[in-house]
Amino acid sequence: MDTISIPATLDVDPTWNILTMLKRRVDQDPNETLVEVQQPDGSWSPVSASQFDSDVLTVAKGLVALGVAIGDRIAIMSRTSYDWAVLDYAIWSAGAVSVPIYETSSVEQAQWICSDAAVSGAFAETAAHKLVLEAVKAEAPTLKQIWQLNEGALAALREVGARISDAEIESRRTAAQGKDLATIIYTSGTTGRPKGTELTHGHFVRLTDNTQFDKTDLSVSPVIAEEGCRTLLFLPLAHVFARFIQVVAISSRTVIGHCPDVKNLVPALGSFKPTYLLAVPRVLEKVYNAAEQKAGSGLKLKIFRWSAKVAIVYSRALDSKRGPGWHLRLQHKIADKLVYHSLREAMGGRTKYAVSGGAPLGERLGHFYRGIGLMVLEGYGLTETTAPILVNRLNKQKIGSIGLPFPGCSARIAEDGEILLKGINVFDRYHNNPAATAEALRDGWFHTGDMGYLDSDGYLFITGRKKELIVTAGGKNVAPAVLEDRLRGHPLVSQVVVVGDGRPFVGALITLDEEMLPGWLANHGLPPLSLAEAREDPAVWASLERAVGRTNQAVSRAESIRKFIILEDDFTELNGYLTPSLKIKRSKVLKDFADKIDELYNSNGTAS
Repeated sequence: MDTISIPATLDVDPTWNILTMLKRRVDQDPNETLVEVQQPDGSWSPVSASQFDSDVLTVAKGLVALGVAIGDRIAIMSRTSYDWAVLDYAIWSAGAVSVPIYETSSVEQAQWICSDAAVSGAFAETAAHKLVLEAVKAEAPTLKQIWQLNEGALAALREVGARISDAEIESRRTAAQGKDLATIIYTSGTTGRPKGTELTHGHFVRLTDNTQFDKTDLSVSPVIAEEGCRTLLFLPLAHVFARFIQVVAISSRTVIGHCPDVKNLVPALGSFKPTYLLAVPRVLEKVYNAAEQKAGSGLKLKIFRWSAKVAIVYSRALDSKRGPGWHLRLQHKIADKLVYHSLREAMGGRTKYAVSGGAPLGERLGHFYRGIGLMVLEGYGLTETTAPILVNRLNKQKIGSIGLPFPGCSARIAEDGEILLKGINVFDRYHNNPAATAEALRDGWFHTGDMGYLDSDGYLFITGRKKELIVTAGGKNVAPAVLEDRLRGHPLVSQVVVVGDGRPFVGALITLDEEMLPGWLANHGLPPLSLAEAREDPAVWASLERAVGRTNQAVSRAESIRKFIILEDDFTELNGYLTPSLKIKRSKVLKDFADKIDELYNSNGTAS
């Protein structure tokens, strides 16, 4: 199979915009809780649909009073929060276009976004964010106003906007139609400058309503869009994934909460009790590794590892015709009492689903989480597709795949193996970049740059990035993602970059996870070590060599990692090797660590 298409479940009125869906929810039940906001004491206060709408309306009036015109671009540089949600909808209510900036962005990154998008006003959460935006002004002449959220910016807007009539805002709220621009979201920029992806109101409306009102057997509506659904957002709202889910939540029956600081995520999950979560594979990996580490050593560790194995075997059995046998069901029940129950409680006790994207999760973790009672619906999407375009379904799941297209969407595999996409949520153009648009959109299909294949049932599997494909000196094509994703599952490993283009064999650059190191050492009866000391420790090397051996079982001998090197420092956003969405800037790593790569290939035995 080279093409799979799922028809749209309904036609959406082309005059509708994102605010139309908000109005529909308010009209349906103005007193229904739409958001819960965490208070300083950790409790959650409900915000009704009508109160949220009122909060949005009064901020929008302030923007209009200060001269924001229809079509103006307004930036938001803030952590995920209730204020972020209010601002997004207030900007749309004023007839303007919202432009998110990651709260971790540098002056150079913010400067490019503000100048390219011609941003006229910007919201900064803190004084530090405001300093970044103030530094941008010299190269972004359109930026005239900066408002600081933690200094009472929203209250000031509400005060100044009191003179603006409801009728004025209503006329602006209804001015935009589906074809009109809603937001410009800049891609993560793993290669070169980020591209501004123009997404319209129609992209969000069509995808949202075809998701929440899908009544077919492929529906994911019970997970994310029905009464009783709850989700706690902690991923950046500057990223299209969290942004789309927020629009779905506000437009449907979901109650939404926000967690600005992931350091507070565990207690927030415990008190908010979500039914589903957004996650990226790295988060799910760390949850598993932390749970294993918490088990310590001796009998407790043996029980955890036995329980993990039972979960995986049990999940695999669910996909067989006979299902789990009585003995496996008994083992599963015992493991649930010993281990699984406490893991579910750590996520709030009510979480049934996680929607995962951004990178491959891997079969092992997929089966583990389903086995403990948390179904991970792995999917796929990009900024250019308004986030999700394929996902696994509740009753049609293939762990290891990224599922089937959403309603109104299609996927195709080109002759060279590249994944092509088309659908109701696929963007029309990059902002101010016709050359990039022409390269990405050809013959009606979006060329993703990802490689993959469709199985006989139409499920899509990703094998790697087209531009990241390694060709060894022996002519072997190697997709690094398979190796990197598996090796990153080791608790000591933070990041992996597989190398070997034009080289005699495949190698790897590895960084250590400073957060996981102390627990790993303690569980293995080793004394505390600094990162520098751990890089030289024989036990650390031996463990990583075993992990590399297990990783290599997934590929042929010619594709296997023969040598690796442990780098001194981790890859982070701060040092410029990770994007805000936690993707590795591979070209920068290869350039800056060229000497280390040469060392790896010139050394005898395993590099050190």
